[in-house]
Amino acid sequence: MIITTTDGVDGRRVTAYLGLVSGDAVMGTNIFRDMLASVRDIVGGRSGSYEQILREAKDAAVADLQERAAQLGADAVVGVDLDYEVVGGDSKTMLIVSANGTAVKLG
Repeated sequence: MIITTTDGVDGRRVTAYLGLVSGDAVMGTNIFRDMLASVRDIVGGRSGSYEQILREAKDAAVADLQERAAQLGADAVVGVDLDYEVVGGDSKTMLIVSANGTAVKLG
């Protein structure tokens, strides 16, 4: 299945719009990542542990999106947009990633 942020697929014609599809992932970061990130805030640099959880959440959200599109019989999902949100605080930080797009049939 083709997943793209563009509104179409080069060389292919959209023959049917099947509707909006979305995929979501909510990931806990855990207290140890939060403590290490706090140290990174002070000394600078990238937080590898947060980057890893962000990648995992993004991949899970896109996989969920693709699964929902497949259930509709889609050949592709166009106009995909990823949204990120952090909720919680203290030792209960949660990362939310949402992937949204339009499921389509291609000719």
